[in-house]
Amino acid sequence: MAKKAKLKIIPLGGLDEIGKNITAFEYGNDIIVLDCGLAFPDEELLGIDTVIPDFTYLIKNRERVKAVVLTHGHEDHIGGLPYFLKEIAVPVYGTNLTLGLVSNKLKEHNLLSSVKLIRVNPGDTVNLNPFKVEFIRSNHSIADAVAVAIHTPLGPIVHTGDFKIDTTPIDGDMIDLTRFGELGKKGVLALMSDSTNAERSGFTKSERTVGSTFESVFKSTKQRIIVATFASNVHRVQQIINAAYNNKRKIAVSGRSMINLVEVATTLGYMKVPQGILIDIDDIKKYPPEKLVIITTGSQGEPMSALYRMAYSDHKKVEITAGDLVIVSANPIPGNEKLVSNVVNELYKKGATVVNDHTTAEAVHVSGHACQEELKMILALTKPKYFIPVHGEYKHLKANADLGRLMGIDNKNIFIMNIGDVLEIGHDGAKCTDTVPAGRVLVDGLGVGDVGNIVLRDRKHLAEDGLIVVVVTIDGASGTVVAGPDIISRGFVYVRESENLMEIIREIAKDALDECERNKVRDWTTIKTKLKYRIADELYRDTKRKPMILPVIMEV
Repeated sequence: MAKKAKLKIIPLGGLDEIGKNITAFEYGNDIIVLDCGLAFPDEELLGIDTVIPDFTYLIKNRERVKAVVLTHGHEDHIGGLPYFLKEIAVPVYGTNLTLGLVSNKLKEHNLLSSVKLIRVNPGDTVNLNPFKVEFIRSNHSIADAVAVAIHTPLGPIVHTGDFKIDTTPIDGDMIDLTRFGELGKKGVLALMSDSTNAERSGFTKSERTVGSTFESVFKSTKQRIIVATFASNVHRVQQIINAAYNNKRKIAVSGRSMINLVEVATTLGYMKVPQGILIDIDDIKKYPPEKLVIITTGSQGEPMSALYRMAYSDHKKVEITAGDLVIVSANPIPGNEKLVSNVVNELYKKGATVVNDHTTAEAVHVSGHACQEELKMILALTKPKYFIPVHGEYKHLKANADLGRLMGIDNKNIFIMNIGDVLEIGHDGAKCTDTVPAGRVLVDGLGVGDVGNIVLRDRKHLAEDGLIVVVVTIDGASGTVVAGPDIISRGFVYVRESENLMEIIREIAKDALDECERNKVRDWTTIKTKLKYRIADELYRDTKRKPMILPVIMEV
């Protein structure tokens, strides 16, 4: 490899946003990819199922991509993998639970047999020449999370992944701070560090504190208990199971992703479920309320999630009743606050008691991300030459950059990047030199990327203002109107209650068509445009509303 080769770091997602984390590392002719996540759509993305990164740059350079390396099994780090692997067939490296969850995803996409999954353990190093990727034990809100040290010809890049420093983790293994310190002594070229909680002072609480709260709540109530949490949080679910077992309660699981998690984690030995404690959701009526716990998805208020359907009386198996105790063991992801609030309101309306971090002094949720003192500790241990805050909105990246400055890193060596930026590091320094295509690709059903801004604009228009369809039949030979115009309204006004308005629209359409006939206008595009503008002007004058107007012309 030429001595002048530069190391390129190219984030394609996960910066100035929550979700779809993916970063490419490039040296010479070789590229490795770290994580490949998705994001969940906000309320502006009407009808969209998921959002994945734009893989254009990697697809264009597919022959150079050697592997995908995963830090942990959360959706925002593995959810985009099936779409990536359909385009670029490369090996995937990850820890046991991470690949267990990936396997389920690949099975759904009929990709499992064609993808090489390579299991690694914390402490392992894999050779992806010219890169050597070292996996470092970490703590997060899912088991088997790792940080990575990517050893390059220019020096090691340390990427924390999502992490916190938990001195009393559920699985007994604390983050390997010693290894971070050893790397720091040898010299770390660049640190890429989780920024999610960079605005929060102090330390993140241990996961064990939530277990103590569950024990206390389960012991003090005779109600049926419903606990909503992230489906991927194995340690949280394990603590719910422990508290239920200690208080002689049976457990039913609701939500497809939660059922999958329990199945995968139990099979791989990451979750211990006492014999006979799990019951089928169909059997919950056989047990008195004080003997039941239901573990469910929906802690983010996602429409159609299990808790959402329970709250809105749309769940086939579970009906919320007065006296139910609902524990929401999660904080809303930024942007989901209103969704969660709506679900909580509905639960209260049904007579349930809702417990979350706002209603109790005891912790029913702790974050899986490091706060300021933990972030500073990693900076102090690694002593990086360059610092790149990752994973978070701009305010989080900025707060983490401020911590870097506080810890003595030169301001010119701190890079707050945007997705698509290319950071080049060489012996002569580091700078952002270029950009590559980056952004979001929308997944709607089986369609990937076929819904763009124009379609979203139309959906928004339809959702806000409704639709008027004008149907007319024209004689192809003479250009005269044979039938119509007929007016169809959807989402604008109810026809029977607005007959006068419909008649006005019909008369305007007739006048526009008569004018076209008199002027011998036969071009359908011109006729449709005239119909649209004449009707739109009248409707805005009468109603101050702007429905989508769709003229349909049939020729006989």
